Amino acid sequence: MRWLTKTMTASVVAFSLVVPAAYAAPATDTTAAGSGAVPLAKDLNAETAKAFLDSFFASEQAKPLYVGASVVIVKDGKTIAENGYGFADLESEEPVDPASSLFRIASVSKSFTATALMQLVEQGKVSLKDDFSKYIKGLKFDNPYDAPVTIEQLLTHTTGFEIQDPLPEDIHTDYDRVVKLDDYALKHMPPVVREPGSSYMYDNFASLLQGLVVQNVSGVPFETYMEENLFEPLGMTNSTFLPKDELKERMVTEYGVDGSVLDHYAIDPTVMPQGGMLSTAQDVGKYMVSFLNEGAAGSGRILKGATVADMQEYRSYAHPLLPDTTYGFEAPIQLPGAGSSSSVITKAGDLIGTSSLMFMIPEEETGVFLTYNKLGPLRDLFYSAFITEFFPDIAKPAELDPAFEPYTTEELEAFSGVYSDLRLRVIVSTLGAEGDGSLVISDSFLGPRSLKQVDDNLFVDGLTGKFTAFRLNDDGIATYMKEPYLNPLGYARKGVEPAGFADVPADHPYAEAIHALQSLGYLANDAKAAFGPEEAATRGGFVQALMEISGLSGSTSDEPAFKDLAGHPSAPFIQQAYEMGLVKGANTEEFRPDRPITRQEAAVMIWRALVLQYPAELFESVKLSGDTDEWAEPAVKMLVGLGLIGPEVKQNADGAFDFLSKATLKRQEEAFILHALLTSPTDAIVAGLMAQQAQ
Repeated sequence: MRWLTKTMTASVVAFSLVVPAAYAAPATDTTAAGSGAVPLAKDLNAETAKAFLDSFFASEQAKPLYVGASVVIVKDGKTIAENGYGFADLESEEPVDPASSLFRIASVSKSFTATALMQLVEQGKVSLKDDFSKYIKGLKFDNPYDAPVTIEQLLTHTTGFEIQDPLPEDIHTDYDRVVKLDDYALKHMPPVVREPGSSYMYDNFASLLQGLVVQNVSGVPFETYMEENLFEPLGMTNSTFLPKDELKERMVTEYGVDGSVLDHYAIDPTVMPQGGMLSTAQDVGKYMVSFLNEGAAGSGRILKGATVADMQEYRSYAHPLLPDTTYGFEAPIQLPGAGSSSSVITKAGDLIGTSSLMFMIPEEETGVFLTYNKLGPLRDLFYSAFITEFFPDIAKPAELDPAFEPYTTEELEAFSGVYSDLRLRVIVSTLGAEGDGSLVISDSFLGPRSLKQVDDNLFVDGLTGKFTAFRLNDDGIATYMKEPYLNPLGYARKGVEPAGFADVPADHPYAEAIHALQSLGYLANDAKAAFGPEEAATRGGFVQALMEISGLSGSTSDEPAFKDLAGHPSAPFIQQAYEMGLVKGANTEEFRPDRPITRQEAAVMIWRALVLQYPAELFESVKLSGDTDEWAEPAVKMLVGLGLIGPEVKQNADGAFDFLSKATLKRQEEAFILHALLTSPTDAIVAGLMAQQAQ
């Protein structure tokens, strides 16, 4: 459920060590590629690089997106620009120094970890085709498939692991706490839930395991290996995975998206191969120079030329215009009409209060690294501007076969269904074939828009101008989708064909919502089973359903907020909802989980999350009829205003809605609300309301 992910679990998303969903370039982004015009490339040298950087960071588009930024550009074996912009600390007005200002570079760390692992591969100590567990003893996890998870799949994020991102309890301010890498892996090892190698999902845990392989094979702690085999040979004196006190003191102050100062924090495990590296722009520049020089580092080298070439090659594709990953790098963001260029390798990273991007164009011997102390999409704006300025051929529209014949409407049915993102199941897209030979895609961020087919399994989004691609099974049915806006770093999986329920016929007014939840795995997919659409939803069952479709698994607290939760199957979810503020109470009170829930009670639980995202006063003008308690009116008005209501809610001649607030919520109505929370474009609705009120 996107609304809950955005509002109540924002901190989890923020330090998930990857560009968060919906942090891609705005749908209105325009570049030379979007207009079809390809300007002449400027020569990239010290003078033009500095002029570009000064202009970009002074622009009205860029200034709101950073407090302090540090950037380095390398070309033909040397640094041609190394600049700081804004402040390392706003209060003291300490300027950013690219040589000494220390940033958390978040998931850019993964490229360094992959480089270390590839050193061991080229030394013959590790084989890419080996089962990774050969190098990590004692791990226990389920893998129902005949194929093992290989070292190569760790590097390409195609493991098939169930998502295992950092947990809320992993972030803390206890700097004396030490959590060892191997202990963390043993405790949190995920199962394999998709056939290894079959799909791409950005995988933090895979990179953590890479670091553990490096540690076990080398026989020294991971942070020591990195110091001795990468940082020292490259002269990266201001880089570490285990910060010393003198380095900590040079860390920039980090800021929230609203500009607020953030407290310093630590994340478990103490040494994080997947995202724990601290560095400066200058130091990362040294790495890029070496990598672009076939691994040479002074009189020595960190990698052989052949290994560097292997790390530059994309290993999987949703479509040739949409590559996925190399060994240690990922594809750049799409430029409208151009797709993701396979001539560019990138690595992006996010943590609370910081974002980074490293990208290299090996054929041009060019590398760029940008880091800034405020989480957000500055890097996407920067990448588009830089490529358009200096390498416009990369941004020009892709050459597609003009004679390509799109599929028929019947053939397009192979793509229809509901898709959920592999990392964030709360991101749900609905696709259906239209009579004009196109697909319609809709999600809770952008709403409905058309997908026009331009190549086999490749479509152009009518709103964003970017490509969406699919993977098909042997029967020609779509199984995975790669969509450019919500989460470009991974696939969305198509739900199973819903079997329906014995008491929910196809023409049932709530069938679409019920079958969609069934397709996504939230309801049993058994055609012989009864759903009970007219039965009452219970308080505990409703809370559990909210938590589950939000991707949450319940609280582990042993101090229940309510005395009547002991042994109840919904207890962990009710406790979690209490901890998040969705339900209220005290230790001496009862929750009564098996009592039928009223519609206004359900509305208030949802409202407590939505009101953190949308202002309640925006919905004050919504007219209600019927009987609603005063304490529930703001919640009911918001749900009505956002369209989170089923066909049971009627509007009278005066424009007032009867939410049936005091009636019991039926299971069919519960299903409709859950489905609406997953799919309704509430952001667009709110934007429209704000525009109306502004007039």
